[in-house]
Amino acid sequence: MKAVQYREIGGRPEVVTIPVPVIGAGEVLLKVTAAGVCHSDEFVMSLPAEAYTLPLPLTLGHEGAGIVAAIGEGVTAVKVGDPVAVYGPWGCGHCIRCAQGKENYCLNAATEGIRPPGLGAPGAMAEYMVVNNERHLVPLGDLDPALNVALTDAGLTPYHAIKTSLPKLGAGSTAVVIGTGGLGHVAIQILRAISGATVVALDINDEKLELARKVGAHHALLSNADAVAAVRELTGGRGADAVFDFVGMQATVDLGAQMAASEADMQIVGIGGGALKVGFGHVPYDMAVRAPYWGSRSELIEVLELARTGALHVEVQTFSIDDAPKAYELLHEGKISGRAVILPNG
Repeated sequence: MKAVQYREIGGRPEVVTIPVPVIGAGEVLLKVTAAGVCHSDEFVMSLPAEAYTLPLPLTLGHEGAGIVAAIGEGVTAVKVGDPVAVYGPWGCGHCIRCAQGKENYCLNAATEGIRPPGLGAPGAMAEYMVVNNERHLVPLGDLDPALNVALTDAGLTPYHAIKTSLPKLGAGSTAVVIGTGGLGHVAIQILRAISGATVVALDINDEKLELARKVGAHHALLSNADAVAAVRELTGGRGADAVFDFVGMQATVDLGAQMAASEADMQIVGIGGGALKVGFGHVPYDMAVRAPYWGSRSELIEVLELARTGALHVEVQTFSIDDAPKAYELLHEGKISGRAVILPNG
């Protein structure tokens, strides 16, 4: 079968031919219908040798959807032919957080060597993939996999962040979304669907801001020093009640903190390497700063339910598996609007 792999430190993704994987007891084989391309992949492939800890070669793709092709002994929750989405942040399944469905915060994953597909385990960017446990599959139903596979990360991650800030996002509140790309443009829609907040989107050019307006932002501003005063003016001087930074560079982290109100939430979701100094006098009074990671299984089910209602729509550009390296080039150049999706089986 064909697969897209990262094969050597400093290299670019390659399309290779490898054997179709064989499943064991408790495992599920998927014929992959769609796999998302993510900046997290770019981050992993940019790591120098001394910082890279994942196996090589690595089959990419931590956003996956497919049709169940075969089931191992003991699997009862799915059957051959079922369309499913893959819940990516795999955990041990038996610690207290996994018992709550919060495998993204599993207490044992690191010590037991459990890694997400595409970020350690073989991922979805292949014609077939192995899912290690049936609990990591969520029914997709009649949702189009190409249009919705990105929700397994680009939907789940912002949903998890926004949900933790919902108590601060009632009527009359303001939420700022920094970065309106793959995750950010979905975050805007989630905020419109489940909160009472006025949504202010920030990005670096008019094209990206037009996407933000298209998906529901009340206001769209260029992400520069003038944005702080603009947000303050929009909020009567108070500032934003929650800031969601989907870039995470030092410049955006600093910008977000400057426009936050007292008692605000600052959620640094992007992995751009920025950090915020927290302490009395450094941030607004009683501001909470979080660095969330992915989301729970139950939250993924909720995200897909939102998609079923029509409340969420992911802007996607689709590519064949042979064109996957080109998709990564376009992502690196900032030329993907929304999310790039690979269709491994056509």
